[in-house]
Amino acid sequence: MEQLLHHLRNLGFTEMEAKVMVELAGRGPSSGYEVAKRLGVSRSNVYTTLQRLSQQGFLHSSQGEPVRYSMLKTEELTHMISGQMRESLSFVESQMPRDVMDQPPFYSVEGDEKILEALTHELERAEREIVIDVCHEEATLLRNELERAESRGVKLLWSTDGGETSLSRHMLWPGWDSSYKEPSESTGRKFSFVIDRTWCMLGTRGENCSSVAMVTLHPVMTELLLSHFTQEMVLYEMESDMGNELTDRYGSHYEQIYNKYVGTDSITANSDNDKGNNDNDDNSDNVVLEPEEAEDID
Repeated sequence: MEQLLHHLRNLGFTEMEAKVMVELAGRGPSSGYEVAKRLGVSRSNVYTTLQRLSQQGFLHSSQGEPVRYSMLKTEELTHMISGQMRESLSFVESQMPRDVMDQPPFYSVEGDEKILEALTHELERAEREIVIDVCHEEATLLRNELERAESRGVKLLWSTDGGETSLSRHMLWPGWDSSYKEPSESTGRKFSFVIDRTWCMLGTRGENCSSVAMVTLHPVMTELLLSHFTQEMVLYEMESDMGNELTDRYGSHYEQIYNKYVGTDSITANSDNDKGNNDNDDNSDNVVLEPEEAEDID
């Protein structure tokens, strides 16, 4: 009995309404006086409750005096409540104000156990594609989950850091001052996952540092990670097709291109340009004219 009353209250009925409905369902058609007497409550409260439930369509009422009330059949009652609930939920979903500035959140995950738990959960939900950029150590940890995904027909795209000959070969951007230090093993190995082009995780993991990752559904981060992977695919295919020609022309890590825009060459070039401009400024008042130019001025 108590559980039935509890669920009726969960559906929005008051304590009194729930008790009256259960009483009528068990005893059949009754007057307000009879219901109040059996429940041991005031007749005024029972009459008010009966009239309200009748107006809402949950009870039948007879003609004549005294008015006798009876419950709907259980199937009719639940069908009526279900329809009202669906209508209300649909209205709330369509009319509830939404923050137009709301964006998919970023949140962090710390520790090997939590990171692997989050990754495993999403890998098991993958339906179409998983894009992976990891080191060998992280790939080994998730081997079983990735094999299961592949057996379901999920496409796996890999970029695995395997050393000098790997697809992923990043040149570090220099710091702005002498205090900059290149990342060491203590900063961890980088990894990233993009699942079904929606869910992203990227972070670092290592034996000498804490494992930390960021998770997001933000489309900009998805686009950035997929763009990075696309560039790596292009480089991989070019290196496979052109062999040593690229290395001879641009360096083993493309440092000739890198230095032109980011590295020491670009800094030196900018310094030379500045020096050249300053030298031109210093000599602007000491112009030597050729004889022909002097005659034209005269």
